[in-house]
Amino acid sequence: MKAYIFAGQGSQSRGMGRELFAEFPEYVARANDVLGYSIEELCLSDGDGRLDNTEYTQPAIYVVNALSYMKKVRDGSGPADYCAGHSLGEYNALLAAGAFSFEDGLRLVKKRGALMGASKGGGMAAVVGFGENDIRELFIKNDIVNIDVANFNSPSQFAIAGPKTEIEAAKKVFEEAGAVYHILRVGGAFHSRYMQEAKTEFGRLVETFQFARLKIPVVSNLRALPYANGRIAAGLTQQITGVVRWSESVRYMALRGVTEWVEVAARPVLTPLLKRILK
Repeated sequence: MKAYIFAGQGSQSRGMGRELFAEFPEYVARANDVLGYSIEELCLSDGDGRLDNTEYTQPAIYVVNALSYMKKVRDGSGPADYCAGHSLGEYNALLAAGAFSFEDGLRLVKKRGALMGASKGGGMAAVVGFGENDIRELFIKNDIVNIDVANFNSPSQFAIAGPKTEIEAAKKVFEEAGAVYHILRVGGAFHSRYMQEAKTEFGRLVETFQFARLKIPVVSNLRALPYANGRIAAGLTQQITGVVRWSESVRYMALRGVTEWVEVAARPVLTPLLKRILK
């Protein structure tokens, strides 16, 4: 069995999509119409440094992921038995499964990126070498109450989110305990309680969308189980504040017979995690 897995924020890099834009000019034009700017110029030149700005990062990744998937299918990669995406990548998984059109998915992502990008004062960090229980015990021991566990990326790699000042202060605590601690270059505390305002506003938009019946099972970040038809709007809304259960999602698919994994991304970021999860 085969799964297509789609990367999210953090997979962007200047020059991404270079070989794809000329191959899919119709979709590039559609993207430009929805966004109101040139997606090709953003990804290839990024002269004003917008590519690392969440408002622009998320649409750019969605478009490049979508074109990459189209190319794989056109070149004979074959159908998927499951699809899944990490955070933002879930929109590409739903697109591949037929939940919405390319343009409608991009409209959702454009709004999502703008709302999440507007959040200020938050930060995130990757914690490597600790398990979930280790992190939570460290929170209790050091009276850390304003930071949430945001991403379950692998059994020994997690992301945490909270106020930027507290994320920075926690670095010493984690490193003294023996963990590897990387402060991430993001503008907000994504997938945490601090995204509540963005979640509420996004929910107003997504509830007006009509989602088509899924043709392929899509494993959701929120529950690490396939989306039920009729629950997509709620799932995408809750995902903004909910934990990304990536490790559990991969295990779910592996236990149901997936042995072939096709990462769709500007650069491979999920494949290294995949190896650790399956091991």
